[in-house]
Amino acid sequence: MKLIKRTTLFILPLTLALSCADGKKEKSTAPTEETPTQQESVDLLVEKPADVDVPDGMVWVSGVRFTQGAMDGDPYALPREKPAHAVAVDGFFIDKTEVTNGEFKKFVDETGYVTIAERPIEWEEMKKQLPPNTPKPADSVLQPGSLVFRTELENVHGLDDYSQWWKWQRGANWRHPEGPDSDIKGKDNYPVVHVAYEDALAYCKWAGRRLPTEAEWEAAAHGMMHGGIYTWGDDESELVEKANTWQGTFPVENNPEDGYAHVAPVKSFSPNSLGIFDMSGNVWEYTQDWFDVNYYEAAAQQGTLVNPTGSTEPYNPEMPYQQEKVIKGGSFLCNASYCASYRISARMGTTMDSATDHVGFRTVVSPKDM
Repeated sequence: MKLIKRTTLFILPLTLALSCADGKKEKSTAPTEETPTQQESVDLLVEKPADVDVPDGMVWVSGVRFTQGAMDGDPYALPREKPAHAVAVDGFFIDKTEVTNGEFKKFVDETGYVTIAERPIEWEEMKKQLPPNTPKPADSVLQPGSLVFRTELENVHGLDDYSQWWKWQRGANWRHPEGPDSDIKGKDNYPVVHVAYEDALAYCKWAGRRLPTEAEWEAAAHGMMHGGIYTWGDDESELVEKANTWQGTFPVENNPEDGYAHVAPVKSFSPNSLGIFDMSGNVWEYTQDWFDVNYYEAAAQQGTLVNPTGSTEPYNPEMPYQQEKVIKGGSFLCNASYCASYRISARMGTTMDSATDHVGFRTVVSPKDM
């Protein structure tokens, strides 16, 4: 069966299931015209303006000039994370935690918003983003739902076929994360999942916030410890204590040494040096930037990028029919044997109109927008 849009019903794992395949170097996209570049001085908003209060649940990230991308000595770094390049970002506020079920519920209750995973699937709209002559799947497949990780796996045939550990679950959405028979009762403090990019933007608009750029996200993840591979520095042995990730043999054996086999409540692990929780592991987080596997090559030739917003367009030769946004931070499914995406520089792409059970988001706001 050929793969289709919304989850693409089984193509989404190609981007969300943490593929470590490298993109072919066929194209690079320069920074946006709105992104200024400077070779020397950088005039940044560093300190929080005295007349602006820190919003509830957020922290101030000082304006900073730093090196974005894979650090020297990172054995897990992939080509799409290289070369490291100079960036500078103005100060901003960021959520201490990923947006939770409780917070998202408040948004839905006040607005009546319906997420993509809850809406009927329109085949005529879906096929516009598919290869020509893609056959229509059975009506039983074209039902509202989302992608859920298979927890019952006993063996797999290699790590190239991502559909082995993902299933399209009818009735799975943010209210029912494992399917229609599940719920989020007692889980208000868990990160909301099964939200697509459009859903995250709708929440941001309601909250008066926005999604971070990839550069802002990395600045926040480093905190006051710029130069480290992880949010806590370079010591990989601290991973189990610092982040919710996969221990064991991915994807068939999960030994939850960190205390959690799947998604953990926010603040279950210690924060980084700025007091920000779960920037490593737990759930992936959306950013504003288009996912272009070759963008860093272009960025490195531009001097210091000031408040960069990424590529002008998406580019991923493995997903030629999809428009993808950058996600950061890795999730509870990340393991060193597969992708090690709990590193700050790790970056993946995800389609904008699909959802799964290991992607969420957090918001940011700039003083000038308050």
